[in-house]
Amino acid sequence: VLRFVNSSYFGFPGKIASVQQAITLLGMKTIKNFVLWSAVFSLIPSPKSGPFDVKGLWRDSLRRALFARELGRILGASDSDELFAAALLQDMAVPLLAKEVPEIYVKFLAARDGGRRRLSTVEKAVCRWTHAEAGGMMARQWNLPARFGRLIEQHVIPPSEDLGERELGEAVMGLSAMLPAGSDGSWHEWQIFQQWYRNLLGDDGPEPAAVLRDVDEMYAELAPLLKMSTGGKTLAEWYEDSAAGAREQPVGTPN
Repeated sequence: VLRFVNSSYFGFPGKIASVQQAITLLGMKTIKNFVLWSAVFSLIPSPKSGPFDVKGLWRDSLRRALFARELGRILGASDSDELFAAALLQDMAVPLLAKEVPEIYVKFLAARDGGRRRLSTVEKAVCRWTHAEAGGMMARQWNLPARFGRLIEQHVIPPSEDLGERELGEAVMGLSAMLPAGSDGSWHEWQIFQQWYRNLLGDDGPEPAAVLRDVDEMYAELAPLLKMSTGGKTLAEWYEDSAAGAREQPVGTPN
C-alpha cells in the first residue's frame, strides 16, 4: 500500500510513512479500491489458451486504467480512482473464460485478426454475450461495488456523441478500451479513438499524445510495483506511429 501511495500515481511532494497517513490523505475508499483490485489480480488464473498471454492482458489493462483515471481527472470526474479500478478489471473475465473453454477462446483470439475485430464483436456473434457482460456478472457475484459491474459491462460500447445518453464514467471506459493491445501489430482503432477523444474533451482539451505520455510515465513507475514489465511499445509511440501512418496514407485510400 505504501509503495502505491508514494508512486507518481498520486504525486505527493513528501513521503507517506504509514497506512494511517495514507488513509487520512486519500480516504478509506481509495485504499479499499487498491486492496480490492490487488486481491482480484491474485485470483485470476493464467490459462494456456493458444496465443493468450495473461501478463500482456494485465499490462494493457494497467495502461487503460491509468488512462481512464487521467481522463476522468481532466474532465473533472469526482471518482477518477474508481474509474482506474474499474478499467483495470474491465477484462478480468477473459482469463477465466479462456481457462474454462480454451478450445473456443483459441478461435476467438485468432478471429480478432490482430485487433482488426474486437473480441466482444466475435463473442457476440457466436455466443450472444461478451466478456464485458461476464465481467459484470463476476463483479456482482464477488460483491464488488455495484458501479464497478456497470462500468465493466459498458466498456465495450464506444462513447456516445451525446454525453447526456451515458454517464461520464461509461464514456471514459469506452474510450479506454480503444487503446491498442501490446500484442497487436497496428492500432486499428486510432482514427475512431481520435474522433471520440475530441467529442469528449472538445478542441480545447489537451492533445492525446500529451495525455498518453503522462500515462506512460505513470505506468513506468507503477508497473514494477505490480510485478509487470515496463518494456515494449509505449502508448505515446503507438500514437505517433499511427499518426505518421495516417499522414502518409494517400487521399482516398480506404482504411
